[in-house]
Amino acid sequence: MTDFSDLLKADNQQPGHMIQLLDAQDHDAWMAAQPSAVRSMLTAQKFHGKPGEQAIIPGEKDGAWSVVAAVQDKAKLGPWCLARLSETLPEGHYRLAEVVPGAAAFGWLMAQYRFDRYRQDQAAPGPRVLLTSGVAQIDAMVQLARATALVRDMVNIPAADMGPPDLEQAVEAVAQAFGASVTTTRGDALERGFPMIHAVGKAADRGFAPRLIELEWGDPAHPRLALVGKGICFDSGGLDIKPSSGMRLMKKDMGGAAHALGLAQLIMAARLPVRLHLLIAAAENAIGANAFRPGDILRSRKGLSVEIGNTDAEGRLVLGDALTRAGEARPGLVIDFATLTGAARVAVGPDLPALFCNDDDLAAQAMAAGMEVDDPLWRLPLWDPYADMLKSDVADINNAGEGGFAGAITAALFLKRFVPDDTPWLHLDTFAWRPASKPGRPKGGEALGMRAIFRLLQRRYGKDH
Repeated sequence: MTDFSDLLKADNQQPGHMIQLLDAQDHDAWMAAQPSAVRSMLTAQKFHGKPGEQAIIPGEKDGAWSVVAAVQDKAKLGPWCLARLSETLPEGHYRLAEVVPGAAAFGWLMAQYRFDRYRQDQAAPGPRVLLTSGVAQIDAMVQLARATALVRDMVNIPAADMGPPDLEQAVEAVAQAFGASVTTTRGDALERGFPMIHAVGKAADRGFAPRLIELEWGDPAHPRLALVGKGICFDSGGLDIKPSSGMRLMKKDMGGAAHALGLAQLIMAARLPVRLHLLIAAAENAIGANAFRPGDILRSRKGLSVEIGNTDAEGRLVLGDALTRAGEARPGLVIDFATLTGAARVAVGPDLPALFCNDDDLAAQAMAAGMEVDDPLWRLPLWDPYADMLKSDVADINNAGEGGFAGAITAALFLKRFVPDDTPWLHLDTFAWRPASKPGRPKGGEALGMRAIFRLLQRRYGKDH
């Protein structure tokens, strides 16, 4: 993994190339002040001051040169405005003229993320180091980058190497770094205590047996916060098998677990004053003689009976048991992340996690936090009348609504049945994948919604910085 701490350093006047940022407000005046030779050179490099453009300006001495780059607003640098620079500039040290990078340092770091675990040729460009006088922000930016890279790596790794035991090892590694404790329930204890997680994963090979992984950290006197992640390490659809095109990206169906773990890492690194309870329901939805079937009736940890209308609606089953367990500890807030429904992607596309919440003020705070850090969320309604779509003739609830309407909403309403009525709850139906590359954001696994929720938690628990 990239060592992000080597890419963002305190500016102690060490040698480095200057980067002059320009926006529409100061472009013309700056250009007019340049010698004609510089203006001609910028014209030759097709630099016209449009956001995203950049050019090199040679200096008077050998090896001396600087950079000019156009941004949308120099006074308010967004997280991705330096990403293209970081991807394309040569190896070396750089500093911004006149401004502190702030949030833009995050994009500088993420532009140098590489996933090369399976590549024979692992040659990568040399490091581009950003020097900053904003020393107090360095650790926060590095921690954000590390958590985002963790999510990307976990989602990018194929299912053969990111099964339930590998998820467990990933949680244990993070726990060890911060002195947290981990408890894992599997086998007979899982079948007795978390029957829906067991049912979804029981057809997988023995080495990929299902489990519930729990991490605990923090002072028990602090407010209790539960994070729940869907860890379906591969989703064949079960006996309601997906077509091959639908299975191609199902290594990412543990993306919710990756988000929850990345957020847990951020919380512990920032030492937020919470009693953290992370729960990851890990299973492979496989096909076998003992796979759960359409029409089966499962008994949940909560005691509700669930008729299986579709075995490909398995994520809500494992989350149901995990949410029940989270609620038993009486948390002050429950947050779950899940790559739950294709319906959410149809509604809001790949970039926007669909947000569901049982508290209007909390939802507004989450939306505002997402806009603040350029990690947007989009709220969809927990429309209770649609709960009728989940009615069963033979059980308390069906796991899949009929008719194909409001799929993301009915999935959220299913989860709502397993959250205590008096507990604030956020559910993020996230894609965890970027289908096309952008500067700093390569095609592949992606953290979508994690930074937004971390900002929300910083504000909620008094560690806003």
